[in-house]
Amino acid sequence: MDLDDNSRNLVQALTNGDPEKISTSRFSSLLASKDRDYLLSSTTQDDQQVKISDLEGKAIGLYFSANWYPPCRNFNKVLIGVYEQLKSNGSNFEIVFVSSDEDLSAFNSYRESMPWLSIPFSDLETKKALNRKFEVEGIPYLIILQPDGSTLHDGVELIYRYGIEAFPFTEEKLEELRREERMKHESQTLTNLLINPGRDYLLDQTMTRKVCYLSSPACRSFCPFTLTFARYPHPTIGFPFTSEVPVDSLIGKTVGLYFSAQWCFPCAKFTPKLISIYHKIKQSLEGKGGGEDFEIVFVSNDRDQSSFDSYYGTMPWLALPFGEPIIRTLAKYFDVQGIPCLIIIDPDGKTVTKQGRNLINLYQENAYPFTCAKLELLEKEMEEEAKRLPRSNYHAGHRHELTLVSEGNGGGPFICCDCDEQGSGWAYQCLGCGYEVHPRCMRAVDPATAASVQHT
Repeated sequence: MDLDDNSRNLVQALTNGDPEKISTSRFSSLLASKDRDYLLSSTTQDDQQVKISDLEGKAIGLYFSANWYPPCRNFNKVLIGVYEQLKSNGSNFEIVFVSSDEDLSAFNSYRESMPWLSIPFSDLETKKALNRKFEVEGIPYLIILQPDGSTLHDGVELIYRYGIEAFPFTEEKLEELRREERMKHESQTLTNLLINPGRDYLLDQTMTRKVCYLSSPACRSFCPFTLTFARYPHPTIGFPFTSEVPVDSLIGKTVGLYFSAQWCFPCAKFTPKLISIYHKIKQSLEGKGGGEDFEIVFVSNDRDQSSFDSYYGTMPWLALPFGEPIIRTLAKYFDVQGIPCLIIIDPDGKTVTKQGRNLINLYQENAYPFTCAKLELLEKEMEEEAKRLPRSNYHAGHRHELTLVSEGNGGGPFICCDCDEQGSGWAYQCLGCGYEVHPRCMRAVDPATAASVQHT
């Protein structure tokens, strides 16, 4: 965003026309106040002050964030890693924290984790001015200010997507990264996604449930499977192990990469649904014959081996081993910014969609094989079905009347208030308070019953 006229006049006044001082003056006009020309450093406990003029010639990230918001805390960890790598490399980059915390205690607690600079919590006017100037509508939000006056507004996406490689955040660098990304996607195969130099297999626990495994060391040598010992008891035979399945065995199949974790509440709700859909798709394909197949690979975001073992023990599909470095590579490659996330890969190894979770929620097993042609067909069927739905109705979970809406008449992407999953297209919506449910989640009741509902 360009500087407004007042800021330009201030730049001229402060620099006396000297172009070498423009970057300093720009940052001063943005970050300083009439009685403050410094920022707080988080590198010492006594709130050491750093002159704003010290930022001259650097690329600056204005980081709008708050301790109370989980997505901010999640992104903060990623940003710290990138920042510390850049500083250790001697890169000319700095970050300035613009707090949206509710009180000084929360601000100080959050800032303790940050290795960069901060605008003092008490300077509300500067923080409000920055939010207005850059039209900040949500957090976390990272704006990159370049010494030449150019500005990038999508810093959060860039950090998630490219990490340290995004530096110096210039359009030339980003175009180079996009070009490389396009080339990678064009040459993408399942094997180059999932194999690394030391591993060409995935874990499978389902096959071993049918194997009689004896504890005698002498008998182990006759086992036809390569065994990988895990830490959870085997549900059938009491011995803890999984088998190894070659990645090459997935070639020619439609594959879902399932990014998930046991600690994640939305994952805990979605995983049982995905297991049910997975079995229905597999059964349907077996009934049709023809060799077509579907598989899922668990890409763990668990925090330790024990959590991985416990969570994977509930799943009927394959998995990457816990702690695989390729997991982070995949998350960046597919720009995974939240879990659960289901990426669909076609039989040729190319990406079909990154919205597998949404499609499962919308269409269940009918979403398979997740192609554009199938989705167009499903959308047409949904349009026809919507014509037969009542225009309004009362729902057992809400006291107000709900109206059937679509993207064309007041609807759009939403979170279903009944099942807590995402939706789009048609929905039943309360025009008064915004309550929305999937048509399939609608539990119709009479107005009197709905009026007795205590929550909205």
